[in-house]
Amino acid sequence: MRKIVLAIAVLIFSVSIYAQSGKIEGRITDVSNNEPLPFVNVIIDGTNIGSSTDFDGKFIFTGLEPGFVNLRASFVGYSSLLSDDILITNSGTSYIELKMTPTSTKLEEVVIKVSPFERPNDAPMSMQKIGLAEIETNPGSNRDISKVIQSFPGVSATPAFRNDILIRGGGPAENVYYLEELQVPNINHFQTQGASGGSNGIINADQISNVDFYSGAFPADRGNALSSVFQFKLKDGNPVKPKWRFSLGASEIAFSGDGRIGEKSDYVFSIRRSYLQFLFSALGLPFLPTFTDYQIKWRYKINTKNEFKIISLGALDQFALNTGIENPDAEQDYILSFIPVNNQWTYTIGGVYKHFAKRSVHTVVLSRNMLNYESYKYPDNNEDSAKIFNYISQEIENKLRYEFTSIFNGFQLTGSANAEYVKYNNQTSNIIYFEGERVPILYQTDINFFKWGASFAMTKAFFNNRLNTVIGIRMDANTYDTEMQNPLDQLSPRISFRYSVLPRFALSGSIGRYYQMPPYTALGYKDNNGNLINKENGISYIKSDQIIGGIEYSLNEGVVFTLEGFGKFYDNYPFSMIDSLSLATKGGDYGVFGDEPVLSIGQGKAYGIELSNRTRIGNKLSLIASLTLFRTLVKDKYNEYVPASWDNQYVFIVTGSYNFNRNWTAGAKFRYAGGLPYTPYDLETSSIVSAWDTRGRAFVDNDQVNSLRLSSFNQLDIRVDKR
Repeated sequence: MRKIVLAIAVLIFSVSIYAQSGKIEGRITDVSNNEPLPFVNVIIDGTNIGSSTDFDGKFIFTGLEPGFVNLRASFVGYSSLLSDDILITNSGTSYIELKMTPTSTKLEEVVIKVSPFERPNDAPMSMQKIGLAEIETNPGSNRDISKVIQSFPGVSATPAFRNDILIRGGGPAENVYYLEELQVPNINHFQTQGASGGSNGIINADQISNVDFYSGAFPADRGNALSSVFQFKLKDGNPVKPKWRFSLGASEIAFSGDGRIGEKSDYVFSIRRSYLQFLFSALGLPFLPTFTDYQIKWRYKINTKNEFKIISLGALDQFALNTGIENPDAEQDYILSFIPVNNQWTYTIGGVYKHFAKRSVHTVVLSRNMLNYESYKYPDNNEDSAKIFNYISQEIENKLRYEFTSIFNGFQLTGSANAEYVKYNNQTSNIIYFEGERVPILYQTDINFFKWGASFAMTKAFFNNRLNTVIGIRMDANTYDTEMQNPLDQLSPRISFRYSVLPRFALSGSIGRYYQMPPYTALGYKDNNGNLINKENGISYIKSDQIIGGIEYSLNEGVVFTLEGFGKFYDNYPFSMIDSLSLATKGGDYGVFGDEPVLSIGQGKAYGIELSNRTRIGNKLSLIASLTLFRTLVKDKYNEYVPASWDNQYVFIVTGSYNFNRNWTAGAKFRYAGGLPYTPYDLETSSIVSAWDTRGRAFVDNDQVNSLRLSSFNQLDIRVDKR
């Protein structure tokens, strides 16, 4: 009996030890020169568990319970720091590197408390940080970062089968993405060429540490953005012990891992393959999508002052038709009659060299990205016949970029210069119905040109850090045509500020001008005579003047309310010469966006208010709630404003999760959004046999653009996790 009791006692003790065997190791350095910081005080947020760094800036915590935690770091002469979310598990050691910023604040004025929602000095407003816990536990997102983003303030509702990112009334082609220092043109599978939407995210959420999401007041060194900038930070490879992970999701299987190679390098990687084609076939759907993707990051620390990284992201997407359906119904027949086969692959790869000087950081990025897009259609899906539609296109960008950040005397200076060599190829064979006739579209394009740009910004705090200001300027140009060659024509000044009127109350504002190049599909479009018709039409950069004003109230460091009003005014938007519509009303569907004759005469505006709350109580409760009221209007062919295709008018969304005892987590997300506008069918044109045979589906009435509206809708997602 004693042996049994002893065995049970040992088992209970062993389980108890196992349940609290989590471990964190890390290192803290100076952000401006990468020097290790000794004797930094480090505590686990919400607890009394503390440690301090050694002479190499290293620290360690042991015996931790599984779950998400944050670390607080404080040191004389440096701004206090709250780390990103760290996931503690029983399976190994979590590793994190923290960088602290020097401050000119006097010792007696240093404030130790830091909000988990605090923004960096160079982003005084319209910036959200998306942490690991929010990515891992977001209900309804299936660990798809594009769907996680849709939970945040200012992001409009989209159909469940699309991953379009629509920010504050802007279109799906107005966003810019950075995977660490590497710019990537798109983050979705089955992308819409010329825009940014798709079906599923390419980036594996397992590899993401955090995301900086700018919905306005964009950094000057991040050009070509009109609606948002996303900065994805990948995890570093664990230098303590390799980790491997195999996961089975709702749509794909994945294998990922991280670790180190030798003493100076580490890596993270991911490979995924979908099995949607089997599910869709079993359900009798008329299309069979399959995707594969990979991502990798390898870092080599040459020494404390120099490091080099290779980062790559790629995808292979295949969209086949399920022509083997037995006895297809009318809906299946209809879909099969007009949907084309689509195959595409894309990759981005680049090297990043970073040098840490005495009070500055210098970064050089050399990268290449390519998209290969193919789409075709056979009449009645009979492959023995000639194709009625055939489209093959390639986009290639070779990029070189230099950036620096320097900190001295309370100033933070940032600058950048970039040069790109672009190639765009296209072979198109199609037939459209235009002005009562079937018109063949036959052209082949092979263009190349250079792009370049430069930026400078200065960040400075005044009045004991109560007023924070950012002043920046950017210019861009390219050699495609004379309309876009002069960088002074694309001069982009901007200024933003945040003023703490009271310790818990702040005002903020921003005003700026931003430019974006038209899509390559429009630049490379030719008429049947082989003329670059849009070049002859003087196509130019899209311009957007933007103004934002905000109020922020902090109930405490874990509860923040924000109200921001915004206005965006567009000019020079490409305007279709075929259907007399602004391209600002397009891009939210699968296929190709912008491959048509256009004029740079389109105008539009988006304006609204955004009320949001972010709450985090320790590591127990996390809540994000927002209400966005907005309008997005574009001018039609009669020079009158009509709703854009993503003009929801209002979006309310609340997402929350709670961590219970025994490592249980429950979360829910509720969304209520206004209906999208749509254009009624042109029954007269659609009833013409030759017109219908050309398109395979109904035509819309462009004299009544977006004159009707769908009903509002709501959606509830619930999620329960056990770790």
